[in-house]
Amino acid sequence: MGTARPTVERLQLGLALTRLRTAANRSQGEAAEAIGRTGGRLSQVENGKGGLGPDELSKLLDFYGVRGPERETILALGAAARRRAPRRAYVDNLPEPFQRLSELQAAAREINWYECGVIPGLVQSPDYVRAIMALSNSIYWDDSEQETSERIAYRQEHQRRVLEASDPKTISVVFTEDTLDHVIGGPSVMRGQVLHLLQLTERHPTLSIRIIPNTTVDNPALGGGLVVLDFPHATPVSFSAVLYGPYTFYDHREDIEPMQRLFRRVEELSLSREDSRALLVDRIKEGKG
Repeated sequence: MGTARPTVERLQLGLALTRLRTAANRSQGEAAEAIGRTGGRLSQVENGKGGLGPDELSKLLDFYGVRGPERETILALGAAARRRAPRRAYVDNLPEPFQRLSELQAAAREINWYECGVIPGLVQSPDYVRAIMALSNSIYWDDSEQETSERIAYRQEHQRRVLEASDPKTISVVFTEDTLDHVIGGPSVMRGQVLHLLQLTERHPTLSIRIIPNTTVDNPALGGGLVVLDFPHATPVSFSAVLYGPYTFYDHREDIEPMQRLFRRVEELSLSREDSRALLVDRIKEGKG
């Protein structure tokens, strides 16, 4: 099996296997030997440029001690990665899709993120995250304080991994000004969120936070959200936010290019970094939060 195009499925499989190998405290060489492969071949798989046969993947998961639902998810992801039939988009119907989306973001070298009406997840303050998760409790999952707490912890750890990566990423975040008027968790949470955005711009030079003013005319992305990810050695991947249902990823040029153009357009409509910061400062001074 030669080097394959790094599709979304293969990227997700590779990132998941890297995470599991690290958690098992095994080297690439040890893992490759366990399934009768070379270290170079396993490296290709972990970089999203290849797959493993069903028996090889099962042996590897045995070697890592992976059992239960996670094992079933990885085996299903492996089957998706081996699929040869052409497809326009990849619909992630497997459990815990946010984990795979966050792993793609952590592996990307450039992240472009636009939202309308909600603060993008990477730059949400801890209290805003808690308020969002509290709203979702009993709607998107059974009423469970433990699950809510675990999701909050995972989101915050994901933010840290991406924003504080040893090799800083280029991150461009754009959102509409009305996002700041939609109160989540109360006025104090919103004020804290604005302060959090200001602090992030000071701490992370490669992070750009820009706002599209309420007075903007003809925003082509009203009512939606999108994420476009660029990788060092793989084709870009785009993701369109949904309120409910499976995550859909795009990695074909005919889909990626329009989404890249859309993001460039919302960047053009947004205030500069400096003027966006001034808008946030003014909201604090005016007590709007």
